[in-house]
Formats: sequence, structure tokens, C-alpha cells
Amino acid sequence: MREILPALGRWYAEGSPFGLATVVDVSRSAPRDPGASMAVGPGDEVVGSVSGGCVEGAVYELAQEVVASGEARLETFGYSDEDAFAVGLTCGGEITLLVRPVTAALDPSFGAVAESVAAGRPVTVATVIDGPAQRGATLAVWADEVSGTLGTTGLDVAVTADARGELALGATGRRHYGPHGERREDAVTVFLHSFAPPPRMLVFGAIDYAAAVARIGAFLGYRVTVCDARPVFATPKRFPHDVEVVVEWPHRFLQKTDTDERTVICVLTHDPKFDVPLLEEALRRPAAYIGAMGSRRTHDDRMKRLRDGGLDAAELARLRSPVGLDLGARTPEEVAVSVAAEIVALRWGGSGAPLAATDGEIHPRRP
Repeated sequence: MREILPALGRWYAEGSPFGLATVVDVSRSAPRDPGASMAVGPGDEVVGSVSGGCVEGAVYELAQEVVASGEARLETFGYSDEDAFAVGLTCGGEITLLVRPVTAALDPSFGAVAESVAAGRPVTVATVIDGPAQRGATLAVWADEVSGTLGTTGLDVAVTADARGELALGATGRRHYGPHGERREDAVTVFLHSFAPPPRMLVFGAIDYAAAVARIGAFLGYRVTVCDARPVFATPKRFPHDVEVVVEWPHRFLQKTDTDERTVICVLTHDPKFDVPLLEEALRRPAAYIGAMGSRRTHDDRMKRLRDGGLDAAELARLRSPVGLDLGARTPEEVAVSVAAEIVALRWGGSGAPLAATDGEIHPRRP
């Protein structure tokens, strides 16, 4: 959804109705997670994807139908033993989609939501997907304000509280309530879609590998910062235009920078005067991934220095070093792919092995 919001915001501002399909539930081996979206706008323009190509043709028609009728629909697509290549997911999974029309009259908060996401302001959108409440009704929830309604005051109050809790976690999923927000009932199903700011990637060491890692980090959706104490290397012209470049001692910069459980830290300096103080700081703070470049000899020396610095076994176990998966990478771009592959594997619980050598679901549920 984040990727297609610029187009949706433009259609909305122009007053052009569009049909928006969003994945609200998945089962078994589904290629996209809840929140993945596809829209059909003016001139039959299509943006986004909900299944990687399996059901997009059918969704295209549904989106046109809901715009014409003005009524949202809930549809499930799944694998069919009788005709695996008919409309359905030939990968064996099942997805449930909410397909709804979007106009200023039906969703007066949509423009503000699009602006918030573009500005990095956290917001959760709650949408009724089933039950006695109006399907497709939306409630936009920020940390300090609310816009829209799901139909009743009690339902709005209960959903607002849950939406703010999900927003703090950057989580997306379904919740169940009574018609007036009763917690122990499940008459109304609401989809909470959280838009937290993009996760951060902090790259330390403005060497040639850093530019490639920064590019692939931005491609994966991270907000990338490159930091190096040497101004001759830390120059913006050496990096993509959307990458922040900072001249500062790495450990001092990290001390002043907030990180969370989604943050990726890549230490590419492989110089102990930079990376040891930096890793002492990094390994004691929240982060999804902490990787350090260097040879095995460099790694052994680094680990000894970190142990001497007081880090315990649990803290040291968080370090991915030497950084990246074993792809036989040589060039900076190949090394960046190796690093990105390890980050993705760690995020989703992948083994890093060739899929041809594994069994089971290709797209298992989130760990």
C-alpha cells in the first residue's frame, strides 16, 4: 500500500473514484501479506498487486464493479483441485480481499492518511470488513487525533484504542468486536492497517561497498543513513540522492540515534578503531540485524576485543559476522545482494538454502 499511495493520493485529489483491493487475510502458502493492495483508477489504470499475478485479472473486474455500485465486497480466492489454473492461487494458498470504492464522500480521511504516510507520520486505518456494521467504513487513527467513523460511538472507541496499540508495534491484522465495541463478541470484523515510518538502515563506513548496500537498502524500503568519520569519503555525491550521509565518529552518531526492533545496522569499516566502539554500542541496543564486514581473522580479533570490552555471550550472539550469506560474491553489488539476502532471511525466518533443496511452504506465515 505504501508504494501505491502516491498514485492513489493523486486520484483522490483529482476527485476520480477508484476501486481499492486489500489483502485482509491469508492462509497456507500465500505470496503477499495482509495489507498488500491493488487499485484500479481513472482510465482503467492499475497500480499495485495482491497476489503476484494469480488473481489480478479477477480483482481488476471486481474493482470496477465496486466503483460502479458504490458498495464494498469481501472475496476469497484459493486453490482449486478441479481447475488449478482457473481464477485462484495455483501456489496452494488462499487470500481474502476487501474490495471497496474510494471517493471523498465515502472516505473523507483518505487524503489526510496519504499525506501522513508520505510525511512519515504514523497512522492506522481501521476498516470494517464483515458484520452488521457498514462494510468498507473507515476510521483513521493517529496518536493524537481520529477521523471518520465505523458506525457507532462504542465501536469507534474500542477500535481507536486497539489501533493505537497496533500503531506502536507497526502491526497489521484483524480484530473482532460486538456491534458497539464489545470486547468479548465477534459480530464485527475490523481490519487494522498500520503505517509506521519506514524502518532504518544505518550503514557505517563510506567505502565502495557502502554505496551498493545503501542502494539495495533503499530498494527494500529502508530509510538509509551512511555514516563515516572521514569527510573525504562521506560525501553525498558518492551515494544515491535519497540516502542521508553523515560525517561523524560512528559510535557517537549511534549514541545519538534512536533504533528499534526493525532497525538494520551494517558495519562496513572493518577497522577496529571504528567498529569496536560502534559494535559495543550497537549490541546493547534494539535492532533487527547487526552485521559486520571483515575476514575471519578480523572477526576473531573483533570478537576478542568485544569480549574484553565486557559484552556477554548473548550480546555477541546477535552479531552477524562475517556479514552476508555465502553466495560467492565478489563485486560491491554482489556483496550487497549477499547482505540483503541475510537481512531478508533473518526477518522472515528463511534458511538461506536453495528452494529446490527445501520442502514445505514457500511462503510460510510470518514467524
